[in-house]
Amino acid sequence: MKKILAKIFGGAGGGVAEKISNIIAKHTFSKEDRAKFEKEMTEVFIKAEADMQQNVTERWKTDMNSDSWLSKNVRPMVLIFLVISTVLMVFIDAGVISFNVKDTWIDLLQLVLITVIGAYFGGRSFEKIKK
Repeated sequence: MKKILAKIFGGAGGGVAEKISNIIAKHTFSKEDRAKFEKEMTEVFIKAEADMQQNVTERWKTDMNSDSWLSKNVRPMVLIFLVISTVLMVFIDAGVISFNVKDTWIDLLQLVLITVIGAYFGGRSFEKIKK
């Protein structure tokens, strides 16, 4: 359950799972009841993650059915922009281009790039597997 919460909510999710486990441990449950409860909670979180993925898929389908060129192409354009920005940061860091970028901007770019690539390609894979 901790892994699922961490995947859905990031690092905070694992902490929530730990707190839930500690609360369960404080009460007098048999090992079987505790295992049953944890199994049910895991199923709830798995379903919540699947529902979130379904909502993203529905939004993407709506965008693709739109008449707007921008709504159909915004994700690929953002992906291209972020990849180009990352390549530029590599050249800047290597000293090829003389320019100073603060670490906070690099961290932000890294986080956004990971999120966009994960959502774009991970979401596409999820849609293909679902079919």
